[in-house]
Amino acid sequence: MERNPRAGESRWSHGDGGPRAVVMGVSRTSKMLAFINYRMRITLVDGRQIVGRFMAFDRHMNLVVADAEEHRKLPPKKGIDEDERHVRRVLGFVLIRGEEVVSLTVEGPPQSGAKKAQVAPAGPGTAAGAGRGMPPATRAAPAMRGLGGPAPAAMMPGGGPPPGMRPPGR
Repeated sequence: MERNPRAGESRWSHGDGGPRAVVMGVSRTSKMLAFINYRMRITLVDGRQIVGRFMAFDRHMNLVVADAEEHRKLPPKKGIDEDERHVRRVLGFVLIRGEEVVSLTVEGPPQSGAKKAQVAPAGPGTAAGAGRGMPPATRAAPAMRGLGGPAPAAMMPGGGPPPGMRPPGR
């Protein structure tokens, strides 16, 4: 197998003169990113369908879906009409393994009031306070005598060796 890279394109040939797979610059992930927060219908290998808000995915095509509902049809039986065969179950926030996914279909656009997914820019991060319930200090107050720290006499140089230690040379 030989590889012939070119700008924005890679070609793989098998050396037997057979067909070549050509992958262009637009990747599958960039196409998937366009559908974040859309309402999607995911069909699974066992025939179930999950409908919900598409939140995230990874390279294995594992999917994160919010407000998910499972839809499935029961096998036909005598005395059960078409409406009773359809079973709907509310799932909530789910992670769907990529091996189970057969297809993705757009059900609807993102909700107008929904938050847009924020992608952090590349590069060094920015530091911000964690906000653990205490307001940040506005100005450092001068230290008060007697609160915290050693006594002023202990901070004076030449006080001799610490208690329990002999001076050097004795």
